[in-house]
Amino acid sequence: MTAKTKMYNWNTLPREVVRKGVERVGYRGDNAMVVMNFATPGMDLRPHQHDFEQIAICVQGRMNYYVGDEKFEMVPGSMVRIPPHTMHYAEPVGDEVVYNLDLFAPIRADYKHLVAYQAGEFPEAQPAAGGAAP
Repeated sequence: MTAKTKMYNWNTLPREVVRKGVERVGYRGDNAMVVMNFATPGMDLRPHQHDFEQIAICVQGRMNYYVGDEKFEMVPGSMVRIPPHTMHYAEPVGDEVVYNLDLFAPIRADYKHLVAYQAGEFPEAQPAAGGAAP
């Protein structure tokens, strides 16, 4: 039996404070997860890498997204792929909060706490990707 689909809005979900200037919420499906990051200008930057691929999408605001040795000037609608094991980070440009949507597949085990509100929608016998990122 399949659980009924439910709708949520990232503007009304409780936000996790990641560090100064960064908050996030998550949403998952069976095998994929999206994480909406709210990045405030002047945030603490934290270059990092992990063992899995990530797709970053700029939804609102402007940001410089650094992937390896490259800098991408992202505006709403811009997308960039971060390969596994590649150093990366984002930096807001201007004075507007950046909405940065990250896509991960499979679901990140270290981000499951972000989707705890969906616990009744999925069986827990699902494989999950590991790895940690700040």
